[in-house]
Amino acid sequence: MSRLTIDEEAIRRLAALLEETGLSEIEIAEGESRLRVARATAQTLAIAPPGAPSAPPPSRDESASAETSPDASHPGAVLSPMVGVAYLSPEPGAPPFVKVGDTVAQGQTLLLIEAMKTFNQIKAPRPGVVRRIFVESGSPVEYGDVLMLIE
Repeated sequence: MSRLTIDEEAIRRLAALLEETGLSEIEIAEGESRLRVARATAQTLAIAPPGAPSAPPPSRDESASAETSPDASHPGAVLSPMVGVAYLSPEPGAPPFVKVGDTVAQGQTLLLIEAMKTFNQIKAPRPGVVRRIFVESGSPVEYGDVLMLIE
């Protein structure tokens, strides 16, 4: 039987990254080794005992209709290219980059995603009209999440 080696410093760095990004878990792998760090959220703590099925996550955009986010293969879907925190305006209190109903040009900034203390502009992949916004400002996003729908 092999002895498990724990890299406490790596765990601390990953925990700090969770706090910084607002994510609830992160996992890294190198060869045969894997390290997963997860933190309990208020929602997780209030749900149920271990082994019970968890409740679905709350809707990210309360102002949106009950329609769920489209499949990532939808031609107008704007997908998150990274894990981070989405911001709909350039700074707190400023008007959003775009609103539902706005006409956008290809390459126009739609929102920002903060990852590793860097703000990355997410630009419109095509011209069109913003039909739906599926994220709230300050909400965490994962790679491949549908952020907006442009038709």
